[in-house]
Amino acid sequence: MLRKLIHACWRPDDGMSTAEYAIGTIAAAAFAAILYGVVTGDGVVGALSALVQRALSVSF
Repeated sequence: MLRKLIHACWRPDDGMSTAEYAIGTIAAAAFAAILYGVVTGDGVVGALSALVQRALSVSF
């Protein structure tokens, strides 16, 4: 009797991992879009360009 009650109350979470993967994928895509926007912004591009110019102009 107890086994039947437990079995009736317990329901597997089918599809739960699929929903978690979907939310994780959306979050990763949003993070990538924000990171792309930051990296391609004028401040970062200017800083990287200045760093490369400074590295190339060093005399040994």
